[in-house]
Amino acid sequence: MTDIFAAMRAEVQAALAALLPGLDPAIAARVEVSPTRDPAHGDMATNAAMVSARAAGRKPADLAAALATALTASAAIAEATPAGPGFVNLRLRPVALRAVLPAILRAGIAYGDGAAGGGQRVNVEYVSANPTGPLHIGHCRGAVVGDALARLLAKVGYDVTREYYINDAGAQVAALAWAAYWRYLQAIGTPLTEEEFAAEVPGGLQYRGEYLIDIGTALARAHGERLATATKGIAAPERWIDTVRDHTIAAMMAAVREDLAALGVAQDVFSSERALVVSGAADTLIERLRGDGLIYEGVLEPPKGKTPDDWEPRPQTLFRATQFGDDVDRPLRKSDGSNTYFANDIAYHADKIDRGFTLLIDVLGADHGGYVSRLRAAVKAVSHGAATMEAVLCQIVHVVKNGQPVRMSKRAGSYVTLRDLIDEVGRDAVRFTMLTRKADAQMEFDLDAVVAQTRDNPVFYVQYAHARCRSVLRAGAEMFGPAATADAALAAVPLDTLAAEPELAVIRRLAAWPRTVEAAALAREPHRIAFFLYDLAADFHMLWNRGKDDATLRFLQPDRHADTMARLALIAATATAIRSGLAVMGVDPVEEMR
Repeated sequence: MTDIFAAMRAEVQAALAALLPGLDPAIAARVEVSPTRDPAHGDMATNAAMVSARAAGRKPADLAAALATALTASAAIAEATPAGPGFVNLRLRPVALRAVLPAILRAGIAYGDGAAGGGQRVNVEYVSANPTGPLHIGHCRGAVVGDALARLLAKVGYDVTREYYINDAGAQVAALAWAAYWRYLQAIGTPLTEEEFAAEVPGGLQYRGEYLIDIGTALARAHGERLATATKGIAAPERWIDTVRDHTIAAMMAAVREDLAALGVAQDVFSSERALVVSGAADTLIERLRGDGLIYEGVLEPPKGKTPDDWEPRPQTLFRATQFGDDVDRPLRKSDGSNTYFANDIAYHADKIDRGFTLLIDVLGADHGGYVSRLRAAVKAVSHGAATMEAVLCQIVHVVKNGQPVRMSKRAGSYVTLRDLIDEVGRDAVRFTMLTRKADAQMEFDLDAVVAQTRDNPVFYVQYAHARCRSVLRAGAEMFGPAATADAALAAVPLDTLAAEPELAVIRRLAAWPRTVEAAALAREPHRIAFFLYDLAADFHMLWNRGKDDATLRFLQPDRHADTMARLALIAATATAIRSGLAVMGVDPVEEMR
């Protein structure tokens, strides 16, 4: 029984079917079994009577009473009690709860794996930062959330591809090339001052971080003075722009990959916006939409509030986005004939659909929230309703140390980089902490708090629980031998002695793991995993502390072999569930605390 909630749901559905022969299967499918809000009311509650009473022509309370009576015949259910307007509270027999432990020990970290995804192909796109500078704290949150979400979806049976969209086209990349060219001129000894150079740059010198010094040096080493004028001054852009841009993007993306690797993030696909533009994919997409009758020439009404970049008081090529749930129709081509950024974005999402993905999940910064409705509309239009686009929005992160904001980075010049953060507190602390808040909630990353060894630090608290489990298991192996304390052996030991409430509390928490995984995946909320692990750690630490005060609850008692082996099984299952959760978060469990 790897999922006790699923097993109980099947029992409830069977009992309901016996009470209501011929019940519509669609109604039976709406039956849920979930944890009670108050443990005093039982271990689980079901809505079965609520969802089926109308179809049965019966009062929900009466049907709940009949269902409760039927469920008491189950060998797993100790008590079934009608509650409220038609719910039934269930209290399980300890033997049913204890059956979870051998299932966990046999499954290993695969405990919690499920099939809710049904093999659906899903593309999770995250980070997708402009290659104009080092990844910063904002990119870090999106990277962790996206990677954890991808792991979570894979755990429940989705066929997941992790993707990074390289924004290597447009004005920002051109500005980056000019900045790299300035560093190149410095490397070959240009007599121009920074101010003199900046005065010649279209839009001014936008990127001044030290991270471009090495790129300029590499360009000088590869090309000598060939990219400059005879006086080491600025050559005509057409002589150097492609060379410098391509070299710089390649170097920046290599640095991005290194930073992501340091964070434990490895994406499957890196797609280039520039390659999309060069291929004419946006033009092809526009004609495709035109063939579907979804393109027209028109003038949009002036927007209320802030005017977006793609609005013009002149005729433009417009996409009928309002037919697919958007607020207004959207420009795909400007009055001068050039395509909008949105045209490229539709072409990119169309490419994902053409690659066979039916679920597209974009992890975006919260500042992109207003962009989501148009993307959803575009995906619906391009796929003729066969594909769905979802967005997970990540709010900003404020970094503090000693109670003060941390803003500056020597490397980047103006912000905290991802590598700064990893170097300061370590990869696992970064990943875990980023998942302790819902993605769309602002968070404060306290550099002091994430390394504190207190209960208030969830990273430490969960890792400490795992380390305690492992220390007991090592001691048990010394006492009884490694073979007797292996997971396979512990899965076969009698568990009847696990009857104390603190022990059963841990088992109840362990039993909720598969349901927690599935719910977190379907809600696209990986932070729920961090919450679960913290609660499991709290239950375990409570049991540990009770054992210090109550001799009958001590883990290792050589003179009480059956008690000890049962508790070792409980501890091994707890360690396994923690490792299963940390694997979803991309965090390595520790064997002992230092």
